[in-house]
Amino acid sequence: MSNRAPLPPEIARRRTFAIISHPDAGKTTLTEKFLLFGGAIQMAGQVRAKGEARRTRSDFMKLEQERGISVSASAMSFDFRHYRFNLVDTPGHSDFSEDTYRTLTAVDAAIMVIDGAKGVESQTRKLFEVCRLRDLPILTFCNKMDRESRDTFEIIDEIQENLAIDVAPASWPIGMGRDFVGCYDILHDRLELMDRADRNRVAESIKIDGLQDPKLADHVPPDLLAKLREEVAMARELLPAFDRQSFLEGHMTPIWFGSAINSFGVKELMDGMGEYGPEPQPQKAAERQIASDETPVTGFVFKVQANMDPKHRDRVAFVRLASGHFERGMKLLHVRSGKPMAVSNPVLFLAADRELAEEAWAGDIIGIPNHGQLRIGDALTEGEKLRFTGIPSFAPELLQAVRSTDPMKGKHLEKALMQFAEEGAAKVFKPMIGSGFIVGVVGALQFDVLASRIEVEYGIPVRFESSQFSSARWVQGPKDLVEKLVNVNKQHIATDHDGDIVFLTRLQWDIDRVVRDYEGVKLSATKEMMQ
Repeated sequence: MSNRAPLPPEIARRRTFAIISHPDAGKTTLTEKFLLFGGAIQMAGQVRAKGEARRTRSDFMKLEQERGISVSASAMSFDFRHYRFNLVDTPGHSDFSEDTYRTLTAVDAAIMVIDGAKGVESQTRKLFEVCRLRDLPILTFCNKMDRESRDTFEIIDEIQENLAIDVAPASWPIGMGRDFVGCYDILHDRLELMDRADRNRVAESIKIDGLQDPKLADHVPPDLLAKLREEVAMARELLPAFDRQSFLEGHMTPIWFGSAINSFGVKELMDGMGEYGPEPQPQKAAERQIASDETPVTGFVFKVQANMDPKHRDRVAFVRLASGHFERGMKLLHVRSGKPMAVSNPVLFLAADRELAEEAWAGDIIGIPNHGQLRIGDALTEGEKLRFTGIPSFAPELLQAVRSTDPMKGKHLEKALMQFAEEGAAKVFKPMIGSGFIVGVVGALQFDVLASRIEVEYGIPVRFESSQFSSARWVQGPKDLVEKLVNVNKQHIATDHDGDIVFLTRLQWDIDRVVRDYEGVKLSATKEMMQ
């Protein structure tokens, strides 16, 4: 890396990242405080609008308001110091792992939020695995230190053991629960104190000269100060010092301690992201690797969201720019269709406010409103035929039949289902035999979300019913063998929304049988989403 010319300043100042956490660890509050410090909102809690619309701005859909979970991943851009942060919100619920996985293909780093009382939870482990697969650098924020939490060393040990990653303390908590007064900033030798009187104010940091500085006694009670000195001395002996290279390679995570609800520790975490986080990274395509400082604009769609504005039947494709300097009105090649596309009203999201994006740079996330032309995995370039790789589609773990309870609306149901399939919200299979559709999802809650959206957005009441099939596999292999398989097993065959052949299985035995009887045919649990 060092022998390359530095990136253009606009690209170098960008930090594109996601926040991942187990539900309830405080991701929404942390997101809100990032926006507050980035000046995107004036006062925390303003994100939660008055009266009936009490919900965080990064949560759109009606169902989310009722359930209080973030289902739609949206992207928010804001400036902090001289950096431009692009925060991509990941769905916080375990049932949305596929959406989360795809979101993580569009970022260069992740912030992992853990609850100081609970440590590493199952969902955290799953999300972390995905980050490891992509070698994403991870910053850790241990939240809720203002409540009773576990011993600091115990939390760090648990992360090291469970997630097999080195942990370097960036800050060290002073007290916990009711006695929590703040943190010692290990990386900058500063004392950070929490302002308990005002949740939205951040106390000034106090520059000190090492932990022996007599000034410390003016701010920290003697018993906590003695404990702090002893613990930090132990930490320095037992734990690795922060090494940026090791962090950027995904082998080490720096950890900050704080309390997002009290706005404490958030600024230090944001400084850490700015100072140490990666600038926009090269992106992989089937043909070659694309460096962020290349002049031609390239980008890929990692999420499609329909009906963000219920008054307009629009769909917004979220595009991660991989290279170049994009300007509004540019004509880009939509590689899958081979057609040029004028991007005349791209949007940037500042919390839930959209603004027209006059320009954007590599690393930025722009929304392109369209009527269904853009799908997940699509590439946009200035003419080069590229296919971005590594955006997977997973085999659904749950399959149900769906039908409209109003027989007159059957035709419209097909349209609605196809839209959700293109958006990546569900898999939709049309069986060869019989009428109707089978819908596949990764988690049960998605059936509720789909039923609610089909009713709200299309006015079609639907019922999901159990299906005889338990999973689906994409069929790949020589044409004649695949045709033979299809003809003999019609009751198992369906097509997905792209028209690709899918084998619906009831038992593992079905899969074993096909593999045994049709040598050369592959049943795959994932399909690369690219044109």
